[in-house]
Amino acid sequence: MAAGVPIKAPVAGISCGLITEGERFMTMVDIQGLEDFFGDMDFKVAGTKKGITAIQMDLKVHGLTPEIIKEALEKTYDARCKIIDEVMLPCIAEPRKELSKYAPKMLTTKIDVEKIADVIGKQGKVIQKICAECNCKVDVNEDGSIFVSAINIEDAQRAITIIETIANDPEIGSIFRGIVTRLMSFGAFVEIAPGKEGLVHISKLDVKRTERVEDVVAVGDEVIVKVIEIDDQGRINLSRRDALIEIEGAVPEDDGAEAPKKRRRDSRKNHNHN
Repeated sequence: MAAGVPIKAPVAGISCGLITEGERFMTMVDIQGLEDFFGDMDFKVAGTKKGITAIQMDLKVHGLTPEIIKEALEKTYDARCKIIDEVMLPCIAEPRKELSKYAPKMLTTKIDVEKIADVIGKQGKVIQKICAECNCKVDVNEDGSIFVSAINIEDAQRAITIIETIANDPEIGSIFRGIVTRLMSFGAFVEIAPGKEGLVHISKLDVKRTERVEDVVAVGDEVIVKVIEIDDQGRINLSRRDALIEIEGAVPEDDGAEAPKKRRRDSRKNHNHN
């Protein structure tokens, strides 16, 4: 609750010990090391005031009677309620409204099971790369469910975006942070997710006129790009120019803006002359 995790109710835990002698037995809560060592049971119960959330037991005798179990559950319930009411709630009565930046964040998504191999990659290289770059942990279930956990929510969101990009075609208008992989005379190829890249045409590389691709980017550069087109063959066309304008507020040069003004002035001259 202090971390802002929105749990439904506070949970407390307590241990219950057991001493047996023939048919006689005695239970006790909040046992210490000595009682644990010489006793016959360490019965740990956690839960809310309405129900049990977890049980763990170490036992040295051959079994427990219903009477022992009933008494242990009753005593641990009373102890849980006392901990919750007298210790926990006076300190913090409800979860904080804002999630702590230090609390682990988890995001989920679901992909086609046929795409699981693409997300994991050969010998796990793709998923290991995602975990390293996004500082997160990724768990993949056989039904295609993906669970991403990270301390930083932005890292988790970036990992989810990469995974969904691998498993599906990116949407028009989506913006990615990719790596330049190849340079051609007509543009640069940028990898927006492991195994998935698109072309940034030379005319879309910058907000100003570009004569040579090498003047703007180099192989290995990290650049932001926007998906502007996906053709019938699934090829992705990207624009760094559009991404810079949208994300960084870059101002494009007036491509040919002066020429129409000049033509208008010439037109007025010709009109006056006539």
